[in-house]
Amino acid sequence: MRHATSSRLQPLGFAHLPPEAHLNLPPAALVEAALRRGEGTLTDTGALMCDTGQFTGRSPKDRFIVRDELTAASVWWGDINLAFDPQQFDQLQQKMVAYLAGKELFVREAYAGAHPATQLKLRIVNELAWHNLFCCNLFLRPEAGADTSWAADFSIICAPGFEADPTVDGTRQKNFAILNFSKKVLLIGGTAYAGEMKKGIFGVLNFLLPTQHDTLPMHCSANVGAAGDAAIFFGLSGTGKTTLSTDPHRHLIGDDEHGWLPGEGGLFNFEGGCYAKVIDLAQEKEPEIWQAIRYGAIVENTRFVPGTRTVDYANKSVTENTRTAYPIDYIPNVARPSVGPAPRHIFFLTADATGVLPPLSCLDKSHAMYHFLSGYTAKVAGTEMGILEPQATFSACFGAVFLPLHPTRYAELLGRQLDENPAAQVWLVNTGWTGGGYGVGHRMQLRHTRALLTAVLTGQLAEVKFRPHPVFGVQMPGAVPGVPTDLLDPRRTWADKAAYDQAAATLARKFVTNFEKYAPAASPEILAGAPLLASPVAEPALQLA
Repeated sequence: MRHATSSRLQPLGFAHLPPEAHLNLPPAALVEAALRRGEGTLTDTGALMCDTGQFTGRSPKDRFIVRDELTAASVWWGDINLAFDPQQFDQLQQKMVAYLAGKELFVREAYAGAHPATQLKLRIVNELAWHNLFCCNLFLRPEAGADTSWAADFSIICAPGFEADPTVDGTRQKNFAILNFSKKVLLIGGTAYAGEMKKGIFGVLNFLLPTQHDTLPMHCSANVGAAGDAAIFFGLSGTGKTTLSTDPHRHLIGDDEHGWLPGEGGLFNFEGGCYAKVIDLAQEKEPEIWQAIRYGAIVENTRFVPGTRTVDYANKSVTENTRTAYPIDYIPNVARPSVGPAPRHIFFLTADATGVLPPLSCLDKSHAMYHFLSGYTAKVAGTEMGILEPQATFSACFGAVFLPLHPTRYAELLGRQLDENPAAQVWLVNTGWTGGGYGVGHRMQLRHTRALLTAVLTGQLAEVKFRPHPVFGVQMPGAVPGVPTDLLDPRRTWADKAAYDQAAATLARKFVTNFEKYAPAASPEILAGAPLLASPVAEPALQLA
């Protein structure tokens, strides 16, 4: 085993194997190692509770991509994709390897991508045992007895205890996550937030799938019904992707990252697990996630009810971004394997902090493309460092921080898929505020959002009349079973109608201003989906085809 591990790590610069390097330990052994090393504590359900230290969320300003011959002309450089020098990367990797040389290490081999034609073989080197368990849970696991002595398609070296020297190493501060597409290595240091590993590989796939496989990578969850009707849910963290796709009446394909193959190739999950937020988690509201938090699962930055080993999910003393990581098999109704047909319904989830957008609206292709490129939502507290309350943001393709390529590349792929799948319908779902903006209105009730999605997925809206929103042009249903009628038109939920009109006009201007950077490359069809800055005369009610 030691010899096998040594040969696997030599390409990463480990000339001499550390005294203790564990290869592909099973979850039970990793839990035991984490407890032995003081990395966590068991809860009363058997889950391993761990803290991530100073960083309780991703640090996007410390994410870099090595700029070299491969990436110079293809990466969308700017505030999101920060360039890193190749020589400084090599020096930093050498320093990390030297730092890890005398430590106990945990090595894991896994896959990213459930479709064989696009699958990445991963090799991961962790300083922490619980991080290796996280990778075991979140990435796809090889079959028992499978030969994993492969040349990795991509490798991760994650050393939270190693801190960079910004004056020497070229980083912004001591923590960093750096992708090198030529060397096929991701370096992570100075942060114990496990999500950096997961999202780092997501960034890799967002670069490779469009350029090498003509495949659309998506920041979305996905499920499929008994009739083979797949649905996908786009949205940033905190908008409800995991919660809404975990449906007892449908099979879960995955909760966060997927690919959509061209033609009739269908959907496939990138991952082998789920990474769900657990702030205010309640068994009666989210029973599948609640039951998944058991032995082998991880809970991050949570706290116990005093005097017990019971997790207090309402406790925000560490962060709002408390999470759980568990294998997808811990959800009872999952799709096996994690693939599905082309989606019949596409949901754009937005946590609209202004309370302007309808809880449900139908989008034609123009509006779909426009809203996809806009990616409007609100960053919710705790998802990133420094976010303490909802902040309105535009994130292209509902995941701009994960996109190495220009957003129009992904939008063009989505447009092609809509053309090739004319039966697919696109919906905008506001899981944010109603009755007013943040601080005045209240958050949309989960039961109402679920009722809206159920009505869509079960065909209950086929005979319902729709009418356009006067500013955004999206089509609002006139009635939905189980949902108060007034809730369907956001203006009706505001006590002050003039204040709503002003808020809608303000939000429309923000959309238009944000889209200016895409407008020169956008087609007339996409631009037709823009909101109107002056309300038109109401159009007659429409019926959904």
